[in-house]
Amino acid sequence: MIDFDGQVALITGAGRGLGAAYAKLLAGRRAKVMVHDAGVDPAGTGSDRTAADGIAFDIIKVGGKAAATYELLGSRESGHALVERTIDMFGRIDILIHNAGLVVFEAIETIDEAHYQRMLDVHVNAPFWLAQAAMPHMRAQGYGRIVLTTSGRALNLDGAVPQLSTYNIGKMAQIGLMNALAAEGRDDGIRANAISPVAATRMLRRSVEPGTFTPEQVAPGVAYLASRDCDLNGVILHAGNGRFSLMNLQATEPRSFSGGGLTPEAVGAWLETATAP
Repeated sequence: MIDFDGQVALITGAGRGLGAAYAKLLAGRRAKVMVHDAGVDPAGTGSDRTAADGIAFDIIKVGGKAAATYELLGSRESGHALVERTIDMFGRIDILIHNAGLVVFEAIETIDEAHYQRMLDVHVNAPFWLAQAAMPHMRAQGYGRIVLTTSGRALNLDGAVPQLSTYNIGKMAQIGLMNALAAEGRDDGIRANAISPVAATRMLRRSVEPGTFTPEQVAPGVAYLASRDCDLNGVILHAGNGRFSLMNLQATEPRSFSGGGLTPEAVGAWLETATAP
């Protein structure tokens, strides 16, 4: 039985959708949860504190332990402040789940600097500064679990769609960060993994049948990655509609041209017949 008794989880973007499902599941298994949500709309504008407050209240009213916070993420200052606020409130941090994200569809030709920077702030800068602040505490206690968020839209061409260049940059950057954290933390009891979720939240454009692709059908996978039971490190878990698959970036067996014939034509002829695993 996976139990988070005595552990503290910081979950970003937890006022709605996937993050709210993660927060409720971990709290239901006795984690103390810092519910973060800046309350912005899918494009990153506005501010509504009731999102985080509502989920924290829902947890507390059924006997769980939670608090709400509302930082606009992206800077070193805000990332470090959020981790310190979690520790001030609950005394430690065991789990960091970076779920916060934005989806803005726009052709690459028309993206301006403000749009580009905001997407980098949430998807690249925020998880980096949060991890930088959390890692020393996790190292000191000899334990930590970090779960970042990627997307099938970014992981391969088959899942990609037009007008998501900045979103895809951010989601792939989190894979690089995951691998770095997995390597840096593995000797200190810290494990870093990623979730690639598909759920019917306000960010999903396509229509799905009622009761399918719910956030609650993704949350158990995240709960496992965040648990003591999980010793996986540097893996991507794809989840949607109650179905899960383990993903990683693989390479073909190398083809050597060292015996001669190393030409662009030879490399091209091999590439045309090579099949990625």
